[in-house]
Formats: sequence, structure tokens, C-alpha cells
Amino acid sequence: MADPMPGVVSDVMRLDLFLWYARLAKSRSVAAEVTRSGAVRLDGRRVERAHAPVRVGATIAFVQRNAVRVLRVERLPNRRGSAAEAASFYIDLSPVDAPGPAQ
Repeated sequence: MADPMPGVVSDVMRLDLFLWYARLAKSRSVAAEVTRSGAVRLDGRRVERAHAPVRVGATIAFVQRNAVRVLRVERLPNRRGSAAEAASFYIDLSPVDAPGPAQ
């Protein structure tokens, strides 16, 4: 699968590109490394390849800063934009931490 051309919207995108464009990874190489490590689940399945296809409606789960992140893809980006723009690409479905014991 070839990388999407700038300005061209497709119905599928590489997982590493999505993580990078959506500012969930600092660089594309970091995004590729995370996906190849098997630490990412795409629609409930463990992913071990950076080129796994992501579509609108897909669910992505991974650990970020010692917390589980669960995201639903709302739209596919065609570039790496601002943080506000990146946040519009997904809905965060991450579990809320349970409150600790009262002190």
C-alpha cells in the first residue's frame, strides 16, 4: 500500500501515519516502532506492522504515558497539522481512572 499523496483523501491509511498525523507519536519512526512492537491493538487485534490499514470507525488501543488510550477514528488526516486539528481525527474512549481510597 503506497503512502497517501498530500491533499488526497483516501478511505484507508497506514497505522503509523495515522498515529503521527494525529500527534499521538512524536515522529513517524516512533509511531512505526510502537506499532511493530505489538503494543497497539486495532479493532481488538494485536498489530505488529506499521502498515496495518486504518479506516474511519476503527478502534485503536495503546499505552501512552502509563495509561491506556482507546480511540475511535472519526476521519483520516491528509497532513500533520496543529494539535487542535489532530484532536478532531479521533474520539477518546479511554477508560476513566477509578477514584482512589478517601484520605
